[in-house]
Amino acid sequence: MKRTLVYKVDLTKIEGDGAFSCPKCATTISPDDETENAYTILETKFKGDSLNKLIIQCKCGSEIHLVGFLSS
Repeated sequence: MKRTLVYKVDLTKIEGDGAFSCPKCATTISPDDETENAYTILETKFKGDSLNKLIIQCKCGSEIHLVGFLSS
């Protein structure tokens, strides 16, 4: 059985437009990409009305937990 690698990316530590590279395969993952060609959204987690965590899966199979969303 193949083990899924899990990574955590803190968006507050990313400069620029919010794009970052997959920690495993270096595919660029951009918040502007609505096609989901590079990744698939697995789960969204909210704290109250604010987005707390977004879990995505890169096309390489890595699971990436995105944290650090700014609350409104």
